[in-house]
Amino acid sequence: MRIFISAGEPSGDLHAANLARAILARRPDTEIVGFGGEHLKATGATLLYPLTELAVMWFGRVLLNLRKFFKLADQADAYFRDEKPDAVVLIDYPGFHWALAKRAKARGIPVIYYVPPQLWAWAGWRVKKVQKWVDHVLCSLPFEPQWYHERGVPGATFVGHPYFDELADRPLDHEFLGEQSMREAPVVVLLPGSRTQELERNFPAMLRAASKVLARRKNVRFVVACLHEKHRSLAREMLRQSGLLIPSLEIHCGRTAELIRMADLAWAVSGSVGLELMNEALPTVVVYTIKPFDLMVARRFMTTKFISLVNLLADAEVMPEYLTDRDVSSEMAEHALLWLNDPAERAKASQCLASLRNRVAVPGASERAADRVIGVIEGRSATLRGPHRPPESRPARRDEDGSAPGMSLTSS
Repeated sequence: MRIFISAGEPSGDLHAANLARAILARRPDTEIVGFGGEHLKATGATLLYPLTELAVMWFGRVLLNLRKFFKLADQADAYFRDEKPDAVVLIDYPGFHWALAKRAKARGIPVIYYVPPQLWAWAGWRVKKVQKWVDHVLCSLPFEPQWYHERGVPGATFVGHPYFDELADRPLDHEFLGEQSMREAPVVVLLPGSRTQELERNFPAMLRAASKVLARRKNVRFVVACLHEKHRSLAREMLRQSGLLIPSLEIHCGRTAELIRMADLAWAVSGSVGLELMNEALPTVVVYTIKPFDLMVARRFMTTKFISLVNLLADAEVMPEYLTDRDVSSEMAEHALLWLNDPAERAKASQCLASLRNRVAVPGASERAADRVIGVIEGRSATLRGPHRPPESRPARRDEDGSAPGMSLTSS
């Protein structure tokens, strides 16, 4: 059995790796080939190209890499033609993956979308691409199958979000946590994003918010979670250029899980990290700063009130959020000071997130997705089902007067 898997984001690469392991546990003879990153490669998969290095966002960045995307699509098509894999599995990363789906479908290869893009939140017309080129959608959110079924996509099944499995299996450095616990000041964790553009756009507001908090409460520590050393160096340079004096700020690399575990609250970009923050029941402010033109364009396509996946799951703003082209550091600071100064308010916010976690965090997504993929290949997909869950509310729609719009800016 041969399966082509493609993931273009760092988080998608992790989902791909866990899916590959689950498939190999069931069918050790499976050959896995595709596009991805180091996590997928570590499973023994043959990586045709490190696609996670092209994790780009927004229109200008995509255009700059357009020639490369075309070449990769042609490379994949040649592989589909010559090797004829039994299935193609795509993980999030819309745009480029539509091109792969179209080419695989033309070659008669079953196409499975795992952790699909959130078309119900923006660009809903793209469901037509799913109708034409995708055979099965393995949904990560409980309300998605109904949304797809209503739009003529019968092969949609809820398998759960793989992020919850990854959180359960993620090891923590308890020595580091023990050392940090000896320091008594409350901790605010800053999560400026896994993409360089996100860091560049969101970190400055977080730094200004930290400075404003320190102006009113001195005994607060700020810890920054960076994806890798390149981002840590960039964050240090941005702090230097800001001219802000934040002596209690530390910048860490590869410590996201530990920093979230030890924090009292968070400032974070919208993304899958929100699920981790919900899992820890950590009071969080979500901020996503974009350019005025990008915001204007985005709002034309947004169909939900919220940008945070957690708020969409709750159908309420359980994490204060800001999709903005302006400085919201004052608002971020006010939320932080409320939670730092009033334990009852912080406990209330934490309990709300814990209740949501207990309702929506369904484990076992990778295993169910693996069963589904193998079932599709073996022609028995109709017998498979997703996890049993009670019906969930639909994502909150835009208000009738158009107020308070939002956009799903989450990664896989």
